[in-house]
Amino acid sequence: MAAVPLAAPGPGLVPAASGEAPGWLLGIYGEGLGVGAGPYYALLWAAFAGYLCVLAAAMAIDRRALLGVAAVLIAAFALSPPLLSQDVFSYIGYARLGALHGLNPYTHAPIDAAADPSFAHVGWTESASSYGPLFTLATYPLAYLSVPAALWALKAVAAASVLALALLAARMAPARGLDPRRCFAIVALNPLVLVHVVGGAHNDATVTLAALAGCAAVLALRDGSGGAAVIAAVGLKLSAAVVAPFSLLGSLRSRRFLAGAATAGLAIAAAALAAFGGHALDSAELVGENQGRVSNFSAPNLLSELLGVGTGPLRALTAAALAALVVLLCRWVLRGGDWIRATGWATLGLLLASAWLLPWYVIWALPFAALSRDNWLLGAILALTALQLAARVPL
Repeated sequence: MAAVPLAAPGPGLVPAASGEAPGWLLGIYGEGLGVGAGPYYALLWAAFAGYLCVLAAAMAIDRRALLGVAAVLIAAFALSPPLLSQDVFSYIGYARLGALHGLNPYTHAPIDAAADPSFAHVGWTESASSYGPLFTLATYPLAYLSVPAALWALKAVAAASVLALALLAARMAPARGLDPRRCFAIVALNPLVLVHVVGGAHNDATVTLAALAGCAAVLALRDGSGGAAVIAAVGLKLSAAVVAPFSLLGSLRSRRFLAGAATAGLAIAAAALAAFGGHALDSAELVGENQGRVSNFSAPNLLSELLGVGTGPLRALTAAALAALVVLLCRWVLRGGDWIRATGWATLGLLLASAWLLPWYVIWALPFAALSRDNWLLGAILALTALQLAARVPL
């Protein structure tokens, strides 16, 4: 029941619709139900409670019924306007900067093409792209579509990526001794995934899908393909790099993994250098600059408020803790530990260490938590989901 008003709240929860919103932006729901921020937050909690109930009973639910409900919910949010974020218009703006205006999206910002029709809906107007070069190049064809067509194409990609990610987790589950229905539900029915990843049309599901596909290939002894897929994920967004050391350690034929990774890396690098020149790696620097920002519900910020100290020292402390955690987990895997489980803990560590934590980032860890066979890890991810429910809701 909570899904309907969450998907169709009305223009007040659509940042890109400030002022008079065009019909193409609001989509089939039009003015929606006029849900305010307070009720929307309450509905998120209702959806989260329902999500927990489904997880508890997942093994008793018919597979086709579960798939059908998930498909309907994903479609409902795919048809929603871009909820609680304007990032999708940044994707479109950067693509149009490069493909139509001849400007490098790693050295120029949307404001440098302020006459472009996408500019009116962009949130980060003075920021160059922090997305990976593979993602930026993949979005270039969207520049030749109208802005409305590009928006709904990206919404469709986000929805398809979430469904594919959940299905892949379910397919991997039996080999891990897990019930596929529960793994599917953990990914597909998480309210942050539906509202922020599908509703907001963020690229994080596509990134995580590539990373998990690499892990699935390693488990299937296709190590070369696994290495290539993991590096492709990194080329889409730098955050996927946390998966690389553990998938390498988990491969039985590490040379093939490294060969596949090197081949993919060289191909991406060549394409990026051809398109963006020496600025092809600037996205990594821009990601670091983003960590200079602080989001309200990040662990460093919450600790800062609790302890009454500045975020600078805490940011350095959490970064050091993350590095130590990755080293310890790598040592554990070398001694026979479960590398999928280690990937999940490392990804959770990345989320907790990040000063700039946004709710759609939770999807980075969800499939690994679902496949980890570790209730403590899954519980921690669910707790993080609960913590992020209020994030980006303009209370």
